[in-house]
Amino acid sequence: MSLTLTAEERNIAAGAHGDGAAMAMRIVADAARLLGAKRLIPVNSAHIDGALYHGDSGTLFAEKLVAGGAKVGVRSTLNVGALDLTGCAQIRLAEPQRDMARRMMDAYTAMGCEASWTCAPYQAGHRPEFGTDVAWGESNAVVFCNSVLGARTNRYGDFLDIACAISARAPEVGLHLPANRLPSLTLDCRDLDRAFLAQDIAWPVLGSLYGRLVGDAVGIVTGIGFDPGEDNLKAFGAAAASSGAVGLFHIDGVTPEARHHKTGGWQTSETIAVTPAMIADAQSRLSTSIKPDRIDAVAIGSPHLSIDEFRQLERALAGRKLAVPLYACTGRHVLGWLTESGWREALEALGVIVVADTCVVVTPIMREMAGGVLMTNSGKFAHYGPGNTGYDVLFASLEDCVESAVSGRPSLHRVQHG
Repeated sequence: MSLTLTAEERNIAAGAHGDGAAMAMRIVADAARLLGAKRLIPVNSAHIDGALYHGDSGTLFAEKLVAGGAKVGVRSTLNVGALDLTGCAQIRLAEPQRDMARRMMDAYTAMGCEASWTCAPYQAGHRPEFGTDVAWGESNAVVFCNSVLGARTNRYGDFLDIACAISARAPEVGLHLPANRLPSLTLDCRDLDRAFLAQDIAWPVLGSLYGRLVGDAVGIVTGIGFDPGEDNLKAFGAAAASSGAVGLFHIDGVTPEARHHKTGGWQTSETIAVTPAMIADAQSRLSTSIKPDRIDAVAIGSPHLSIDEFRQLERALAGRKLAVPLYACTGRHVLGWLTESGWREALEALGVIVVADTCVVVTPIMREMAGGVLMTNSGKFAHYGPGNTGYDVLFASLEDCVESAVSGRPSLHRVQHG
C-alpha cells in the first residue's frame, strides 16, 4: 500500500512554504507510510502534548521548527508544560533544565499555539464538532475528544502532534475511519450497585478496569442507565487511557456515537459481565500503599480540575485548615475564575497549593521524600504517581482525601460496590 500526496502536499514537503513547514509535512508523510495510510486528510484542530520538557532534544526540535518559519495551520492548544508560568507553585527544576523547559514552551507559542497549558482543553473552550477530524495528543484529551465530543483523532504522540498542526494534515488511519470506531467488546455493568455508580469515586475505578480489559480495542459500557456528567466521564477516560491504550470508549445512551446509533445496538464479539468483586479488585489496584499510618501529601487534578470540582473541594474543606499539603492542579481557564472570585486566596489560606500550567506528576513540585505516601482521587495520578514521584499512592474519594489532609492520617470510608 503506497501513500499518495496531493500536489500541494508535495510542494510543501519540497519547501514551498519554508523549511519548518517542509519538515513537518515530511514527518507526517513518513508516519503515514509507516502506518499504511493511503492518503493524508485535513484536520480542523490540534492539541499538542510535545511541549513538556523531557530532555534537550525536544527543545532543539521545536526551535528548529521555529527557525524554519513554521506556524500552526489550525487552532492548536497546548498541554501542560514543565513550569508553572503563573507563579502559583514553586517548581524544583534546576538549571539548565529550567531554562531549556522555558525555551521549549516559548518555541511552541512562537509557532502560534495557544498558551492554554492544560490537559483538559475541552473544558477550556476547545471542543471540536462531532464527526470532525483533529490531531490531538495527551491520552485523556484524546479519549475525551473521541468519546464525549465525537470528534475523530488518533493518539498523536510527541512530536507528530505539532507536525500535524503545522501541516494541517494527518494520516487517514485508525480512529479517523468510521469502521474502526465500532465496539468489539461489551462491558455489562447492570449488576453494579446504583449508589456506587452515583459516587465520583466509581468512575476512575471503572475506567481503570475498562482500560485493563479493553487494551487498545474499542468497547461499549452498558447497564449504566444515566449520564454521570462531564467530570466523571473525564475521570473515566483518563483512567482508561492510563491503564490501557484506550483512544475511544462508548457508553450506551450517554456518549454521542452510542446515542446516534440507529440500528438498535451494536453487536460485539465478546461481552464481559462486570461484577462488584471485579470493581473492588480494580479499586485496590489503584493503591500501592497498604494501610499506611500517615499521609504526606494529597494531589488532585489529573485531568485538571474544573470549576465544579473546585466547588466540591471547597464544600469538603468546610473552612478547615490542612495538616499536610493538598496540591490542586488546574488550568488557566479555571485559575482566572478562582482568583477573581476570591476562592484562590481562601483555599490557599487553608493550605491548598494551587498548581497551574503543569501538574505534580510531570515536574518536581512536591518535596522529595523516601517512603512518602501520596493520596489522590485521580486514577491517572494513581497510575503514574509511584514511578514519576517516588511516593507510594493511596487512592480514595475526594471527601476521604480532604479528611485525611485535615488530620494527616488516612481516613477511608468503606465503599459498597454491590
